[in-house]
Amino acid sequence: MLIGVPLETVAGETRVAVTPETAKKLKAQGHTVRVQSGAGVKASAPDEAYTAVGAEITDAAGAYGCELVLKVRAPGADELALMKPGTTLVGMLNPFDAEGLQRLAAAGLTSFALEAAPRTTRAQSMDVLSSQANIAGYKAVMIAADKYQRFFPMLMTAAGTVKAARVVILGVGVAGLQAIATAKRLGAVIEASDVRPSVKEQVESLGAKFIDVPYETAEEKEAAEGVGGYARPMPQSWLDRQKVEVAKRVALADVVITTALIPGRPAPVLVTEEMVKSMKPGSVIVDLAAPQGGNCPLTEPGQTVIKHGVTLVGETNLPALVAADASALYARNVLDFLKLVITKEGTLKVDLEDDIVAACRMTQDGQVTRK
Repeated sequence: MLIGVPLETVAGETRVAVTPETAKKLKAQGHTVRVQSGAGVKASAPDEAYTAVGAEITDAAGAYGCELVLKVRAPGADELALMKPGTTLVGMLNPFDAEGLQRLAAAGLTSFALEAAPRTTRAQSMDVLSSQANIAGYKAVMIAADKYQRFFPMLMTAAGTVKAARVVILGVGVAGLQAIATAKRLGAVIEASDVRPSVKEQVESLGAKFIDVPYETAEEKEAAEGVGGYARPMPQSWLDRQKVEVAKRVALADVVITTALIPGRPAPVLVTEEMVKSMKPGSVIVDLAAPQGGNCPLTEPGQTVIKHGVTLVGETNLPALVAADASALYARNVLDFLKLVITKEGTLKVDLEDDIVAACRMTQDGQVTRK
């Protein structure tokens, strides 16, 4: 099969969908891999690294003109114009972007959005949300440490003792757990909160204290369990009590990292303006939910701002700030997914009996097929 790897054109996107490592494996499987010149440069993969493993360097038309196109982000109008009807597209295509999916269907593409893969054991190796969230959690702490004008660890010096930073992490999914682990390595004192009671043990195993908010009704407990590995909206009664507990911790925190997202919905507000006002001058909030509006209403997506003496970081693509490793993990996710849709003979096979393939398929034969 002829596989194309274009240069990503979305502003700030530094990742690439195929690395020299996975290009070598695709080549070994008998595929021809055509990489647009410069596609991997920002991810520390120059053109020479691809040619060394047998990939061909081409221009945009050459990459988009292949039977199978592998991307990180959904193609724009200019990119779609370079793709022939019948092309297969694999990438992070945003399953909740109805207009975007309609454009893919109108272009006659068979497309697969990797974010839509079910949260099952079998799909773990191709779970792009987890692989990229892991990186985001790490980078959020590194950014916080950079912006925070004090040390993270406790230090005993001849000039006196410096207290350890207090870090509060709101939302303990993959990103939150990595943030806890990274902040712990840097010597911070950490507290974490999440609506799911099942994560308490994980939080404590990483050395953080769980902010516990008891459930008072069966409805609250059922919502807290979530569905398919994702959180569900919690009843207002529980949210009110959680807000009180979280507000106490935020007021004492030096760093707050928020990671709470519900797919397809605006990010829930976890840190109100009043909470920000209660924080100490020089404190830092890193809002990982910035792409979906932010967990704090003062967050400005794509910007770092100071409000009420608190630095708010609204980076919208943290994995792209760790482009080499983010690309390496993403490319492996893509490679594992391709095993489900490419036969040993090198032809495309859309097996709708396969739950992962069926969940990821967004468009085919001119129609939006997302369920």
